[in-house]
Amino acid sequence: MPASTSALPRPHPLAAAARVVMLALVAVLTLFATRDVAQLWWIALLAVAGLPALLAPTHHRLGPLSRVAEVVVLGLAASQVASVATIGAQNGGLGASAVLPYLAVPVTVTALRRRFREGAALLAVAAVTLLVAGALTEVDGRRQLAQVGYLAVCAQWLILAALGLYAASTLHRVMQARGDGKPQPYAEATRLLTQLRTVARQLPGATLDPGGISEHLLEELRAVAPAGRAAVLSASGGGRLVVLAQSGVDRVDWETTLDADSAIADAWASQQPQTAARSQARSHAGKDVSALIVPLVAGVRTVGLVVLEADAAHAYPPDVVSRVTALTSPAALRLEAALLFDEVRSLATNEERQRLAREIHDGVAQELVMVGYGIDNALATVHDDAEETAESLRTLRQEVTRVITELRLSLFELRSEVDRHGGLAAAIAEYARTVGASGGLRVHLSLDESTARLPAATEAELLRIAQEAVTNARKHAGAANLWVTCEVDPPYAQIEVSDDGHGMGDQRTDGHYGLAIMAERAERIRGRLEIRPRQPSGTTVAVVVGSSPRRDTVRGSAAAEGE
Repeated sequence: MPASTSALPRPHPLAAAARVVMLALVAVLTLFATRDVAQLWWIALLAVAGLPALLAPTHHRLGPLSRVAEVVVLGLAASQVASVATIGAQNGGLGASAVLPYLAVPVTVTALRRRFREGAALLAVAAVTLLVAGALTEVDGRRQLAQVGYLAVCAQWLILAALGLYAASTLHRVMQARGDGKPQPYAEATRLLTQLRTVARQLPGATLDPGGISEHLLEELRAVAPAGRAAVLSASGGGRLVVLAQSGVDRVDWETTLDADSAIADAWASQQPQTAARSQARSHAGKDVSALIVPLVAGVRTVGLVVLEADAAHAYPPDVVSRVTALTSPAALRLEAALLFDEVRSLATNEERQRLAREIHDGVAQELVMVGYGIDNALATVHDDAEETAESLRTLRQEVTRVITELRLSLFELRSEVDRHGGLAAAIAEYARTVGASGGLRVHLSLDESTARLPAATEAELLRIAQEAVTNARKHAGAANLWVTCEVDPPYAQIEVSDDGHGMGDQRTDGHYGLAIMAERAERIRGRLEIRPRQPSGTTVAVVVGSSPRRDTVRGSAAAEGE
């Protein structure tokens, strides 16, 4: 039966060599500890107990039973050899330390075979056997378990074996994550996203909001350090920073360029706190100024900066810097988590919008175009005496054309994004011009945008709010003019859309649904949405984020009100 013979498991040469070497080692140590050749019979019994596991390592019953037998014999041998080797009460662990190194053999075998639960079970069996054998063995009238040295040595070897098993388990998980040609990045991404979903459900909404975290950090810092002006900045791409939050009596035009010669750029590059005797604003007329810039470092990555300024010399001695860094260190991790959450949500949202745009374009839009062509063909074949039928077809054709136009505008809205180089004002202006032209509206634009940028998530939500307001004005207001005002001075921004239509009273249900969506978007970025009548006619929709440079109330659009 050659086939069955070749199928029998064979001992691995390295495994056999390791067992022989370890048995020889514990035999030598036992002789050294006891000076008694008779104690070597425990070593022989240990070899017999481990023989089945060596010859049939993959057998689902024989292998585990043999390893259990090994640790049981090992526990009994350790107790017996310890009792023989004991001289007085001070050397109770000498014999146990001679035999227990063999514990590494069965535990290592389970780790190599990735049977970590079996390894843990073997450690538990070994611990119980050592305790029971020590309690039953007497030395000079005392129980072996009462020997302090015996307990210490047993605990030491059990802990070392457990640590080795844990290290092997951790290494296995790391290697499994890296994979061998398998799609492990997707499995790792699934695991991380699942954890993120769990965290997002458990934490309050503001906890994953970069702006809310930044404002809370500034409040904490102003309690421990003088700061007439303060801000939290974060990277936005293109070598620039965005202002997540700021505080102070006066608004500050912070330096947001990372390649400038400034303490802000130095702190970002060095990941070390920087102090300066001049303001970090691009325009500041103060005389005596002290500035402290502390990088927010999560791991090895700089996720943001905290800038504190006081109108006094030497306002940030080392003890103040220490108090500030004690608060910024834990805040860096919270801010990084919030920024990553925002980025993942933004990527997922944009991808879904693009997918919907493709499906609408390739599906419903194309089918409606074909319906329109069919109506055109039907009109061409209608006889002159069927004027009523022809009129119905022409009406139907106009309605199909209107629906196609609406779909094209919806596609444009879905695909519209805030360009990194163009900015929020440019994106809103382009959308207003396109929609105004399709709806026969005269569009009046008032754009005031600084070179600094808002966070990408805030810009995206403001663009969607402006799009919804413009769409509502075109579809429901019956207006002739549309006024769009965009003022961006990070972290402040105000968007206003006004029309001269018939106002809110006659809007349809879907228009009110659009207003609810705008309110939800404004709340998501901690903005304030206001919808009010425009005089002498029409409606104004305004959204404000942050504190106004002049006042905190929503300002009316001067251009709109003056028309």
